[in-house]
Amino acid sequence: MGVMSTETIKLDLDTAKVQKPKKRSLWKTVRKYWVFYFMMLPALLVLIINNYIPMFGIIIAFKNINYTDGILGSPWSGFSNFKYLFMTSDSWIITRNTLLYNSGFIILNLIFPLAFAIMLNEIKNRFLAKLHQTIMFLPYFLSMIVISYLVYAFLSDTNGFFNKSLLPALGIDPLNWYFTKEVWPYILSSVNTWKNMGYYTVIYMAAIIGIDEEYYEAATIDGASKFKQIFTITIPLLKPIITIMTLLQIGRIFNADFGLFFQVPRESGVLFPVTNVIDTYVYRTFITVGDIGLSSAAGLIQSVVGFSLVFLSNWIVRRIDSDNALF
Repeated sequence: MGVMSTETIKLDLDTAKVQKPKKRSLWKTVRKYWVFYFMMLPALLVLIINNYIPMFGIIIAFKNINYTDGILGSPWSGFSNFKYLFMTSDSWIITRNTLLYNSGFIILNLIFPLAFAIMLNEIKNRFLAKLHQTIMFLPYFLSMIVISYLVYAFLSDTNGFFNKSLLPALGIDPLNWYFTKEVWPYILSSVNTWKNMGYYTVIYMAAIIGIDEEYYEAATIDGASKFKQIFTITIPLLKPIITIMTLLQIGRIFNADFGLFFQVPRESGVLFPVTNVIDTYVYRTFITVGDIGLSSAAGLIQSVVGFSLVFLSNWIVRRIDSDNALF
C-alpha cells in the first residue's frame, strides 16, 4: 500500500509538471503575423506623426523663444515660463473658474443626458424617438461662433428675446446681461449642457439598448414599477459606461472650452472674474506679449495635470470596484 502510494505520488508529480511554453522571439512573431502588422502600419504612422513627433515641441515651454535663433537655438529659461500662471494676480481666479466650471459640467453632463437617454428609451414610437434624438444631437455640430450669436439673440440689450418679450411679459425690468456677471455661471453651464447633451445621450442610449430585455421582463413579473426598474436595473448596469465617461472628462478638467468662454461672453471685460479661464487667459497673454513659451508652458501644465488626474481617478475606481476601472 505504501509502495503504491509512493508511485502514485511520483506519477502525480510527473503529470503535474507542466512545461512552460517557449517564448517566441519578436522577429518570429512579426514574421508569422506580418499581414496584421502591415495592416496596422498606416494607423501606427498616423499616430506617430500626429501624437508623438509633436511632443518635441515640449521644449518650447522651457525656452525663451526668439524667431532669429529658432527653437533649438533659443536660450533655455528653465521654469520661468511656468511662473506667470501662478505669480500673477489672476492665477487664483482662472484656476478656480476652470476647475469649478469643469466640475459642474461633469455633473450636468451625467445627470441630464442620462435622464434623457432613459426617457427616450421609453418612447415606444421609434420615429418620435429618433426625431427627438436628432434634434438633441444637432447643437453638438454647431460651432461656438454660431452658438454665441444664438445666445446674443436671446440676451441682446435692445432686441434680445428676453429683454424685448419675456421679461416685460413677466413684469421684470430689462437686464443688461453682458454687464451682469452674477448670471453668467448659470448661462455658461446651460449653454454647455445644451450643446453636449445630445452627444452624451446617444452614448448612454446605446448602452441602454444593449441591456438584456429579460431583466425588465423578470422585474415586471415581480411587480416592479418603471422607476424601480430604472434604479435597480438600468442605472446599475450603466455603471461601467458612466465611469468611463466621467474619467475621460476628469482628464480634461484643467482644460476649458475656449469657444464657450471666449465667444459666448463676447469679450466683455466686466465678466472676466466669472468667465476668464486658463485657456482664455493664455490666449489674451499671447496676443498681448506674443511669447509662445508662456502658452506652451500652460498647455504642458494642463496635459500633465489631466494625465495625473486620470490615473488617480482610475486608481480610486479600481480600489472600489476593479470591474469598472478604465484600465
